[in-house]
Amino acid sequence: MQLLIEVHPNSRQEKIEKITDSVYKIYVREPAREGKANKAVIEALAEYFKVAKGLIAIKAGKTAKNKVVVIS
Repeated sequence: MQLLIEVHPNSRQEKIEKITDSVYKIYVREPAREGKANKAVIEALAEYFKVAKGLIAIKAGKTAKNKVVVIS
């Protein structure tokens, strides 16, 4: 499954908003430094979809606000 993600780091609360079946907005508390926000996004998606974190990979946009994420 391939998802388009818009990440909002440094948010006051953590939440996931489903826009369509393949487009999501994810709000995380961690800053966009040293991969902290990316780790938080993977953890949030793993919890949301109830899969292991190892099955989730950021395919494109590792340093961008918009990302392409693949869930195996």
